[in-house]
Amino acid sequence: MSPQPTAVPSPAPTQESLADEELARGLASGDAASLAAVYRRWRTLVHSLAWRSLGDAREAEDVTQQVFLGVWSGRAGYRPERGALGGWIVGITRRKIADALAARTRRQELVASAGSWLTLRDPGRGRPEEALDRVLVRGELARLPAPQRRVLRLTFYEDLTQTQIAERTGWPLGTVKSHARRGMLRLRGRLEPGPHD
Repeated sequence: MSPQPTAVPSPAPTQESLADEELARGLASGDAASLAAVYRRWRTLVHSLAWRSLGDAREAEDVTQQVFLGVWSGRAGYRPERGALGGWIVGITRRKIADALAARTRRQELVASAGSWLTLRDPGRGRPEEALDRVLVRGELARLPAPQRRVLRLTFYEDLTQTQIAERTGWPLGTVKSHARRGMLRLRGRLEPGPHD
């Protein structure tokens, strides 16, 4: 009688071979390896959807990153009874693509309106991008606390020195300097590119 073949133990499943349910459980528990597996499994699909909708490689890559950030930050909201993990990720992708398209439309409208405003004011001067910069600065300036906004407007639009601003407002010179410094720091933080965009 020939010896019975010994059973070869099956290898432990890799993250790539895990079922959606296991990946979802891993995500929900905050397991970074599960996020990495989800990224590897759905990145190409997400990027393809973004690329087809946006037609721009850089925007598609940005959307792809935003989708997986959304997967990670919204992992507690995934409900398997409402659909498969892949469907949930595609839903996030569609929302991020819609956000990117809306942002693109807002930028185009802002450039167009800023360009026409510039042309009406001074047809021979400047580019629409310069006008856009001014519009963006004005928008951010309007969000500052009133004292900071007042000091910066007097500085940049009326070309007053800090001493002249102190005389006009009746504030101590140190207060004017403090408002100017804090206002500039806030503006810089909001206008410089970065994760807050």
